[in-house]
Order: sequence, then structure tokens, then C-alpha cells
Amino acid sequence: MDRFIIISGCSGGGKSTLLGELRRRGYSTVEEPGRRIVADELASAGNALPWTDMAAFARRAMALALQDRDDAIRSKGFVFFDRSLIDASVALAHVTGEDALTPLQTMHRYHRLVFLTPPWPEIYTADAERRHGFDAAIDEYHRLSATYPALHYDVMVLPKISVEARADFLLDCLSIEGVAT
Repeated sequence: MDRFIIISGCSGGGKSTLLGELRRRGYSTVEEPGRRIVADELASAGNALPWTDMAAFARRAMALALQDRDDAIRSKGFVFFDRSLIDASVALAHVTGEDALTPLQTMHRYHRLVFLTPPWPEIYTADAERRHGFDAAIDEYHRLSATYPALHYDVMVLPKISVEARADFLLDCLSIEGVAT
């Protein structure tokens, strides 16, 4: 869908902060499925956690990302997603070898321009919901930066600049694409 914009990339690269800035500017945003799942699983002593059962976590993230897409249809204008169904599918394929990506070449499409946050060690932090290290975040970034083009998305790597300037850059890229903001 042309109004569904993915912001993906390196864990700890500033995606959630950028989504907060876009939300402050009045745009519809969708929080990262993974963080919501981890919070739910920790609260309920569940096992669908990336450090306990990554396959279950990824499957749950895929289901939640599909629900997020369905819910976003009712929104007007751009909807910015912190990660996507593709991110969850990449994670599942990585840990199980399952081909969760082939159907995404034609189904459940997003806007063709995807924004990636690059590895940024100066702002990366681990926390209760992000327990993996920076090296694992970089590996994930490389998988995502290879997969999006393979699925016929154009990738724009976001510059390492202030959140306000990043939001301006992203919105400028979309206006250049001929999509009204």
C-alpha cells in the first residue's frame, strides 16, 4: 500500500525516536511489534521472547504485523511503521530456514521506498527488551538491507543526524517521490 511507510534497520538506530517525532507532527505511526510482544511476554511470564524462543517470537511478530496492517487501513494519509512484516519474516527465515519471504514479493506490500536506520554505536543501548549486543544488531541490519531490495523495495539509508532533521529528510524523500504528505 503506497501510504504504508516502513522504517526498519539496525536495532538501536533511532527508529522509535523518529516515529515519535513523526507522531508529534501529526502522522499515524505503528509501534514495533517486537517491543510490544516482549512487554506482553515479560508481563505474563511467556516464552515467545527472542532470547528464549526466537521462532515463536518471529511468528508472533508476523501475526501482529499483519494485524497492524489491517488496522492501519482505517487511517488517513501516511502510516509509518516501526519495522514490518518483512522484518519478522527475515527473523523467522534466519532462525528456522523457512521461506517466509517469497509470498511477500507480491502480497502485503508497503510503499516501495523503505527507510533504514544504519548501525549507530553512539546511540545504541541495550535494555530489558533489547538484550542482544551491537554485533547482533549489525548482523540483523545486513540481513534486512539485503532482503528489502531482493523483494523489489528501494532502500534509503537515513543519515545520522538529529531526529528533527531525520524526519525532515524522510518527508522530503517522500515528496520527491511524488507522494503528497
